[in-house]
Amino acid sequence: MTLIRRIPRRQTVLSLAAFSILLLTASSVLANPVGNPDVPATPAGFEPRTVQEQVKLAGEYLAGRGVAQDSKRAAFWYEKAAGAGNAWAQLQIGYLYDAGIGVPRDPVRAFHWYQLAAAGGLVSAKVNLGAAYLWGYGVDKNEQAAFALFHEAAQKGSGLAACFLGDVYHFGIGVVQNDAEAERWFAKGAKLHNPQALYDLGTLFFVGTNHDHNPGTAATLLRESAAAGYVPAMQQLGILLVRNPGLAQYPGEAQTFLNDAANAGSWRASALLGILARDGKGAPRDATAAYFQFRVAVLEGGNEAERLLRKDTEVLSSELGADRKAAIEAQADGWRQRHHAVLEFVYKQGENETGFPAYALAAPEDGGHTAVLLPFEAGINLAYAVR
Repeated sequence: MTLIRRIPRRQTVLSLAAFSILLLTASSVLANPVGNPDVPATPAGFEPRTVQEQVKLAGEYLAGRGVAQDSKRAAFWYEKAAGAGNAWAQLQIGYLYDAGIGVPRDPVRAFHWYQLAAAGGLVSAKVNLGAAYLWGYGVDKNEQAAFALFHEAAQKGSGLAACFLGDVYHFGIGVVQNDAEAERWFAKGAKLHNPQALYDLGTLFFVGTNHDHNPGTAATLLRESAAAGYVPAMQQLGILLVRNPGLAQYPGEAQTFLNDAANAGSWRASALLGILARDGKGAPRDATAAYFQFRVAVLEGGNEAERLLRKDTEVLSSELGADRKAAIEAQADGWRQRHHAVLEFVYKQGENETGFPAYALAAPEDGGHTAVLLPFEAGINLAYAVR
């Protein structure tokens, strides 16, 4: 059981206050958008006098640091600073319009601000623009423009841009498909500690298709990616350790990473945990735990998971009996209510230098490109945040 590679919708860069997080981009073109978020001009009785104070106050409202969290006020002050020419604020308000945080989702305005931020020299904004051109989302698809922007950003130290270039060559998007060139760019992104590049390169070493099979190197790369909060790497590392138990750093490490991925909404991780419990691999056989994990996987994965696990759930249902089966299903339903988001990234409390609360990025339910920012205070049970 391995992760399925697909045409990627790479996350683009957003910097929140004084640090960067990752998000998915949706963009379009506008020559001169107008309008500010509909909030009072002087919130909380304080009027910042400089652009730097506006940016600082916006970040405090966005994080709820020292003030009540208020995304509308955050958007207001970011846009005010952006209008004064601050490139950082331009990137921020572009994201807020992109994701619909504090303002209505508006990819037209988002792209406008990304363009200005890129013109102001922000490398991350160039990556955002490249992603928009690559997908043709809200702007005419232009793979050559995307390639140029990714190449420029990668040369300036963007590991995410290097990872995009790896995808371009791996899938042959606008270029001749070239796995060797793809690996070269994944390796460059990995050296820059980009979690997705680490994951992609680690997967190449793990799967070994058209590549040297090296589980030890794969484990090293996937551990770094997982430590950065990338959920697919948690799942992939768990699978690798199940298949190669000698690489585990401690007993039960495979289950630890699979549990992290399952808590972040990966139904495949839940299914594998169910298989391990069903077969008594790594721990004594546990029919109750197996049925619980299979039920969670079905709730998360829908028809695909149900088809895959139908036979197992039927066998376990007969073994457990109707009353025990009903109790486990109720427990799984409660778990699902507490883990309703499918997460791409999970970050720990205190890992960032600005004191932001623990947060995560959830894959958008509408199939779009912009991830949803989920603070820990919203009640999300984050695998990494609760440790």
